[in-house]
Amino acid sequence: MFYPIQIFADWLVYAVLRVLPGTMLGQALNFFVFDTIKIFVLLLVIIFIVSIIRSFLPAEKVSAILSHKHEFTGNVLASLLGIVTPFCSCSAIALFLGFVQAGVPLGVTFSFLVASPMVNEVAIGLLFGLFGWKITAIYIASGLVIAILAGIIIGKMKMENLVESFASQKTINGQIDLPAMVLRERLAYARDYTLDIVKKIWPYILVGIGVGAWIHGYMPMEFLARYAGPDRWYAVPLAVLIGIPLYSNAAGVIPLVSVLTEKGVAMGTTLAFMMSVTALSLPEFMILKKVMKPKLIAIFAGIVGIGIIFTGYLFNVIL
Repeated sequence: MFYPIQIFADWLVYAVLRVLPGTMLGQALNFFVFDTIKIFVLLLVIIFIVSIIRSFLPAEKVSAILSHKHEFTGNVLASLLGIVTPFCSCSAIALFLGFVQAGVPLGVTFSFLVASPMVNEVAIGLLFGLFGWKITAIYIASGLVIAILAGIIIGKMKMENLVESFASQKTINGQIDLPAMVLRERLAYARDYTLDIVKKIWPYILVGIGVGAWIHGYMPMEFLARYAGPDRWYAVPLAVLIGIPLYSNAAGVIPLVSVLTEKGVAMGTTLAFMMSVTALSLPEFMILKKVMKPKLIAIFAGIVGIGIIFTGYLFNVIL
């Protein structure tokens, strides 16, 4: 499917720009052109399709559904709903706040907060296009387990008192009647939503692809394999710690996942890095500080961090 894109990238880099094939610059530029086009095509198609699905699930309706479910069922549903909401961690906090104010149990809202940035349709589509169904399925399963367990643990700890008072004030009550959208309106919504999301994330994608292209062309394979190979026990927790100060989304990080694995870094290590960037970013913690107390943020980060590290080791063992 991507063969025409590769032909175009070869023509642009080697014929138009006259960069010599096989050189480090040629490999880096070719990777950048090919991956940029490929990832933007995938993004546009995937987000448009998921936006159509999301037009049936506005935030108010989701809040009402989750508020009336058994808590464990709510954790599962919230995690699944997180997959079909293409938000970074900071954007997901707005919905998280809405769920809390709607009376959704705290543990259920945390399941959504973890799943939304960590496992979303963009990551799923890109991983499937780059690595196939096996890697994608393990990624989805591990992310859902982390989100569900994190929500259950936080829910059992009964820490509603650690949420700021204004955030826990209920604002949505009773049944919500929303006007139905016709197909034309859904298509228009999906178009506008897709363009809005792409406008917000395109710089992160280009930066991610640019870093990946530089590593692809200039970073010696032996260097990364030596310090981040599957036999290095410290590689996974180190990748998580490196990922936390960074801020991006799955679309911006996955190009790095592709090139790092190509260079010999273990799959579990690169995915742990991706999960920490998307689910445990410093900007997210700064925004969360507005709606919850530091103790709850620390507990949330600890539970999710342990889950990501476990997932990284699991990937390294089974792949």
